[in-house]
Amino acid sequence: MAKVSGVVSAVFMAKANGNGVASAEFKANGNGSPEFHANLHRKETVGDGVMAEHGNTIVSSVSLLPPETENSSNGDVCFSSAIPGWYADAPPLWPGEAHVYKVEKVLFRGKSEYQELFIFESATSGKIVILDGYLQLSEKDEFVYQEMLTHLALCSIPNPKKVLLVGGGDGGILREASRHSSLEQIDICEIDKMVIDVYKQFFPDIAVGFEDPRVSVYIGDGVEFLKSVPEATYDAIILDAFQEMGPSALELADKHLLESVARALRPGGVLSTQAESMWNKNFILEDIIADCRKIFKGSVNYAWTTVPVYSSGVVGFILCATEGPPVDFKHPINPIDAVPNHGVAKGPPKFYNSEVHTAAFCLPSFLKGGSSKN
Repeated sequence: MAKVSGVVSAVFMAKANGNGVASAEFKANGNGSPEFHANLHRKETVGDGVMAEHGNTIVSSVSLLPPETENSSNGDVCFSSAIPGWYADAPPLWPGEAHVYKVEKVLFRGKSEYQELFIFESATSGKIVILDGYLQLSEKDEFVYQEMLTHLALCSIPNPKKVLLVGGGDGGILREASRHSSLEQIDICEIDKMVIDVYKQFFPDIAVGFEDPRVSVYIGDGVEFLKSVPEATYDAIILDAFQEMGPSALELADKHLLESVARALRPGGVLSTQAESMWNKNFILEDIIADCRKIFKGSVNYAWTTVPVYSSGVVGFILCATEGPPVDFKHPINPIDAVPNHGVAKGPPKFYNSEVHTAAFCLPSFLKGGSSKN
């Protein structure tokens, strides 16, 4: 096992006793090498009196047994058991691995008609947001995802006037869209008002996007909203309300959604949405590209960047253009690098620039062949 220093990253498993409770501790043996002893609890109080139930992914503040030990046999329990101190992000698309964060303080836990929201202060990444068990963002690197998802689309077309955001109730993409002075109309459809209210309370620097006077907020179902939009309304649509595309061919529901998006875009309009990481073992880029080309009939590209809090540290994006004026996603024609006006944002972009834009479309050899129509 690797030498232990700072943050320990490992597969955590422990064998539960008869009542489903075990104990956990970290010790050094006689020669100074680490020994791991694990103990998982079904139910514990986690900061501020908040109860973590079995099924959530709060784990203990000590390291747990590596899988090669004798305790990795039948009867093992994994991190779905709850222990105060740590949160383990273990998305279903990444079986067998998790990213673990030390919980300094639980800030919010609430459930609306639609979803459950959990916010905690972490030791290394600032405030972290968990939505229905999925890690959404961290204060440390939220700007990477927000900036790239927004500007890869808006910087690829000349003078966009109307943009629609579906989801994105945190306000970060609105913040980034506000940097584009050509925009006259910024619409957002978010299903859950609780999300907007909570972000305004705990993340004012992200939710500042709602302060742009060009923003119109619609509370409701994004799929239904798209169906009601007149044809060829928007120059750009950004989807931030759904699980990422992938890892392979699109599901039927995805196709129907994207058909509504294509209809709502003007000729030469663009879509930006999250896609799966290239490191997912089931990721088949060619299938996704082919499906999107059939629907949008213009340029389709896969881009990627690094976001440390996401599984594999990589997040992908799919950029699609409708048939009409050609769109070259790889070379921004509407750059914001030297724009002194930052909209409602507190300063210039922290991650995005024209060089990063172009670099995002550079693919490793194992992915080349299904990246673009161009």
